[in-house]
Amino acid sequence: MIKADIVKKVAEKLNLKDKEALVIVDATLEAIKHTVATYGRLEIRDFGVLQVKQRKQRTGRNPKDKKEYPIPARRVVTFKMGKELKASGLLTTPDSHAAPDAPAAPSEQPSGDQS
Repeated sequence: MIKADIVKKVAEKLNLKDKEALVIVDATLEAIKHTVATYGRLEIRDFGVLQVKQRKQRTGRNPKDKKEYPIPARRVVTFKMGKELKASGLLTTPDSHAAPDAPAAPSEQPSGDQS
Protein backbone atom coordinates (compact mmCIF):
# COMPACT_ATOMS: atom_id res chain seq x y z
CA MET A 1 0.00 0.00 0.00
CA ILE A 2 1.23 3.47 -0.81
CA LYS A 3 0.22 6.96 0.26
CA ALA A 4 -2.20 7.29 -2.68
CA ASP A 5 -4.10 4.24 -1.42
CA ILE A 6 -4.46 5.82 2.01
CA VAL A 7 -5.69 9.05 0.41
CA LYS A 8 -8.35 7.11 -1.52
CA LYS A 9 -9.51 5.29 1.63
CA VAL A 10 -9.77 8.58 3.56
CA ALA A 11 -11.66 10.18 0.66
CA GLU A 12 -14.13 7.28 0.54
CA LYS A 13 -14.61 7.18 4.31
CA LEU A 14 -15.21 10.94 4.67
CA ASN A 15 -16.94 11.48 1.30
CA LEU A 16 -14.29 13.94 0.14
CA LYS A 17 -12.49 14.64 -3.10
CA ASP A 18 -9.05 13.07 -3.42
CA LYS A 19 -7.36 16.50 -3.26
CA GLU A 20 -9.09 17.31 0.03
CA ALA A 21 -8.16 13.90 1.46
CA LEU A 22 -4.56 14.45 0.34
CA VAL A 23 -4.40 17.66 2.39
CA ILE A 24 -5.67 15.76 5.46
CA VAL A 25 -3.21 12.87 5.01
CA ASP A 26 -0.29 15.25 4.41
CA ALA A 27 -1.17 17.30 7.50
CA THR A 28 -1.43 14.15 9.60
CA LEU A 29 1.93 12.83 8.42
CA GLU A 30 3.57 16.22 9.00
CA ALA A 31 2.18 16.30 12.54
CA ILE A 32 3.53 12.80 13.18
CA LYS A 33 6.98 13.70 11.79
CA HIS A 34 7.11 16.92 13.80
CA THR A 35 6.07 15.23 17.04
CA VAL A 36 8.58 12.38 16.70
CA ALA A 37 11.40 14.78 15.73
CA THR A 38 10.61 17.24 18.53
CA TYR A 39 9.65 14.99 21.42
CA GLY A 40 11.25 11.70 20.41
CA ARG A 41 8.06 9.73 21.10
CA LEU A 42 4.50 9.53 19.82
CA GLU A 43 1.97 7.24 21.45
CA ILE A 44 -1.31 6.56 19.69
CA ARG A 45 -3.57 4.60 22.03
CA ASP A 46 -4.67 1.19 20.75
CA PHE A 47 -2.34 1.56 17.76
CA GLY A 48 1.26 1.79 18.93
CA VAL A 49 4.28 3.89 19.80
CA LEU A 50 6.80 5.57 17.49
CA GLN A 51 10.00 6.27 19.38
CA VAL A 52 13.47 7.58 18.56
CA LYS A 53 16.24 5.32 19.87
CA GLN A 54 20.00 5.73 19.84
CA ARG A 55 21.98 2.91 18.21
CA LYS A 56 25.54 2.39 19.42
CA GLN A 57 28.56 2.35 17.16
CA ARG A 58 29.40 -1.15 15.98
CA THR A 59 31.62 -3.03 13.59
CA GLY A 60 30.25 -4.39 10.32
CA ARG A 61 31.83 -6.80 7.85
CA ASN A 62 31.80 -6.87 4.08
CA PRO A 63 30.78 -10.46 3.29
CA LYS A 64 32.79 -10.51 0.05
CA ASP A 65 36.22 -9.55 1.34
CA LYS A 66 35.67 -10.01 5.11
CA LYS A 67 36.99 -6.50 5.82
CA GLU A 68 35.64 -4.84 8.94
CA TYR A 69 34.20 -1.34 8.83
CA PRO A 70 32.99 0.88 11.68
CA ILE A 71 29.27 1.67 11.56
CA PRO A 72 28.72 5.01 13.31
CA ALA A 73 26.21 5.59 16.09
CA ARG A 74 22.88 6.90 14.84
CA ARG A 75 19.32 7.65 15.79
CA VAL A 76 16.52 5.45 14.42
CA VAL A 77 12.74 5.51 14.71
CA THR A 78 11.17 2.30 16.02
CA PHE A 79 7.53 1.21 16.12
CA LYS A 80 6.00 -0.97 18.80
CA MET A 81 2.47 -2.23 18.21
CA GLY A 82 -0.21 -1.52 20.75
CA LYS A 83 -2.07 -4.37 22.47
CA GLU A 84 -5.30 -3.87 20.55
CA LEU A 85 -3.58 -3.79 17.15
CA LYS A 86 -1.64 -6.91 18.03
CA ALA A 87 -4.76 -8.69 19.35
CA SER A 88 -6.92 -7.66 16.38
CA GLY A 89 -5.50 -10.48 14.27
CA LEU A 90 -5.21 -8.16 11.27
CA LEU A 91 -1.47 -8.57 11.16
CA THR A 92 0.11 -11.86 10.20
CA THR A 93 3.09 -13.58 11.76
CA PRO A 94 6.44 -13.27 9.96
CA ASP A 95 6.32 -16.87 8.67
CA SER A 96 2.88 -16.52 7.04
CA HIS A 97 3.79 -14.12 4.23
CA ALA A 98 2.80 -16.59 1.51
CA ALA A 99 0.22 -15.41 -0.97
CA PRO A 100 -3.30 -16.54 -0.03
CA ASP A 101 -3.82 -18.36 -3.32
CA ALA A 102 -0.35 -19.87 -3.52
CA PRO A 103 -0.33 -23.59 -4.30
CA ALA A 104 0.33 -25.97 -1.44
CA ALA A 105 3.73 -27.58 -1.01
CA PRO A 106 4.29 -30.63 -3.24
CA SER A 107 4.01 -33.05 -0.32
CA GLU A 108 0.61 -31.60 0.60
CA GLN A 109 -0.90 -31.68 -2.90
CA PRO A 110 -3.01 -34.71 -3.67
CA SER A 111 -1.55 -36.79 -6.43
CA GLY A 112 -3.70 -37.09 -9.53
CA ASP A 113 -1.99 -40.40 -10.32
CA GLN A 114 -3.45 -43.05 -8.00
CA SER A 115 -1.76 -46.35 -8.95
